[in-house]
Amino acid sequence: MKLLIINPGSTSTKVSVFEDEMNIFTESVFHDAPELLKFPTTNDQLPFRKAVVLDMLKRHGLDILDIDVFVGRGGCAYSQKEGVMEIDGALYADTRDDKGGSDHPAKLGVMMAYEWGVQYGRRMYTLNPTNVDEFIPLARITGIKGVYRRAQSHVLNQKGIARLHASKIGKSYEESSFIVCHIDGGITIAAHYHGRMIDGTEGAGGDGPFTPTRLGSIPIMETAKYLESHSPSELEAMCSRSGGFVSHFGTSNSDRIHAMKEEGDEHASLVWEAMIYQIAKSVGAMAAVLKGDVDAILLTGGLLRFSDIVEGVRERTSWIAPVYVYPGEVEQEELCSEVLKVLRGEKKANKYTGKPVFSGFEWDE
Repeated sequence: MKLLIINPGSTSTKVSVFEDEMNIFTESVFHDAPELLKFPTTNDQLPFRKAVVLDMLKRHGLDILDIDVFVGRGGCAYSQKEGVMEIDGALYADTRDDKGGSDHPAKLGVMMAYEWGVQYGRRMYTLNPTNVDEFIPLARITGIKGVYRRAQSHVLNQKGIARLHASKIGKSYEESSFIVCHIDGGITIAAHYHGRMIDGTEGAGGDGPFTPTRLGSIPIMETAKYLESHSPSELEAMCSRSGGFVSHFGTSNSDRIHAMKEEGDEHASLVWEAMIYQIAKSVGAMAAVLKGDVDAILLTGGLLRFSDIVEGVRERTSWIAPVYVYPGEVEQEELCSEVLKVLRGEKKANKYTGKPVFSGFEWDE
């Protein structure tokens, strides 16, 4: 049984084909931000991303008709609990329409899987979308009644890495306490307590560290000043596509910015170090959430190819707990292995509810 694993990210499209557990190929194509900013919305990227996937298949001697099951990374629909989920028309529509209140390229995985699944009569699934919601009530409250913090992060990779590390130390994920940092084109840091992500930074919502493509947390009054001369849509784009390195340097190419830093460029050096500084700050915040009871700090993601990021975070946070490094990610393997369990009857897939996990407190009614 051949599974096509479709994983669109903020700066890449990653694709794998598995025949059962055997990886036939995995390939990732980098997209610099200016290339993607040609598209007015994330949905407008869909034909472009589809063409990228089809080209990969062709170059590896495969055809879309060879695929038995379509598996897409997801997000942007209403928040859901963790686990494998069948992709149906309701999930597709709510993903397309950003019913969850965020706009992230991960949504395109669900959309591609659904469109091809329907076209060719194949099964289609997703796993642990970006908006899995396991927040505790304390993590939701803000200083404005009725305005709440949202769960939006790299759930798929964060939970995969947490489970992997737990198994390596002879514990279960459900009895462990970790701070997991996904560090790539997007950056999210979350507190994992006994199998649940109880708090974390919101990846594409103007929260947490800035990244190659995202603005991160900025003071609200400075945001108000920015909106005096810019549109809300411009600010929204900077949350997910045109902030961070793109705003400072016009590119999301981290290799280029790091090279500028190494060559002594003062602007690039300060911005690069500030990103590392903000990652460490968020780790400290999650340590407070866990009351200092942290088994390990786990670093994962594509930017860990830069050793100064690892050393910078370790220097500021290793007093909290041991720091372990898992470069890259395990998303493709997680998407395949968990869907195979469903196909073999070992697990049951969730149905999309069309309702968010959290829709307010009783005093909001």
